[in-house]
Amino acid sequence: VQLVESGGGLVQAGGSLRLSCAASGTFFEINGMAWYRQTPGKQRELVAIISTDGNTNYGDSVKGRFTISRDYAKNTTNLQMNSLKPEDTGVYYCKSLAREYGGRWLDYWGQGTQVTVSV
Repeated sequence: VQLVESGGGLVQAGGSLRLSCAASGTFFEINGMAWYRQTPGKQRELVAIISTDGNTNYGDSVKGRFTISRDYAKNTTNLQMNSLKPEDTGVYYCKSLAREYGGRWLDYWGQGTQVTVSV
């Protein structure tokens, strides 16, 4: 299972960005999908997660500003980020709990996409 993120970039504080993550592979199924971010000197932190039944959870610092969504038919997840702040700067990673048919459930990670928010 491969995860590929897109949509990162440079934006001014108060602006918006939309990240996308597409899962691909042969004969696989996906459970939850999530976004994490990593900033220098900090541990990777959960930004948002969406389950197979559409339930969502967000990190405290992004509640009310970020929205995670999912297209189950296309095996994609999006992260709409509004009212961006400089502290949102970091590398954003897509993660999915998935398995190839007949295999074990495993965590898969994308390569990450850089988000930079300027003052």
